[in-house]
Amino acid sequence: MIPIISVVGKSGVGKTTFLEKLIAELKRRGYRVATVKHDVHGFEVDQPGKDSWRLAQAGSDSVVIASPRKLALIKRLDREMGLSEIAAFVTDVDIILTEGYKRGDAPKIEVSRREGGGELLCIPDELVALVSDQPFDLDVPQFGLDDMAGIVDLLEGRFLSEPRSR
Repeated sequence: MIPIISVVGKSGVGKTTFLEKLIAELKRRGYRVATVKHDVHGFEVDQPGKDSWRLAQAGSDSVVIASPRKLALIKRLDREMGLSEIAAFVTDVDIILTEGYKRGDAPKIEVSRREGGGELLCIPDELVALVSDQPFDLDVPQFGLDDMAGIVDLLEGRFLSEPRSR
């Protein structure tokens, strides 16, 4: 089973920036990584007038766009899919990282910044690690905002085996 780790935190604390650095360190070590971004507001992948948009507008319940280097699936949903359902679409990776899903069941890394206030979103039992520019009095591994090597060391020890790409 592919491990899933959710990166959570308040808006504006740098979750995406953190994930970019984390992905780079995982890739440097030879791991294959998938990411899932949770968007509570909804989003549009298609551009009006493009073929895939036109096919969806015609009533297709799923539209797949395929090229030699990329594949995208656009699927109409009657309800929001759970993270485990989404993860079932992902294969051939060593780890799935999510941005969001703070209420989900996956283990979490919370990103916190002093300027964002001192309260955390998660309780310690939910956390794999805390990434912050300030210390917290919690029995949870804590890392600085740029300590990607330390965080990946922790992930390797708890969740990862040898990279598939090595």
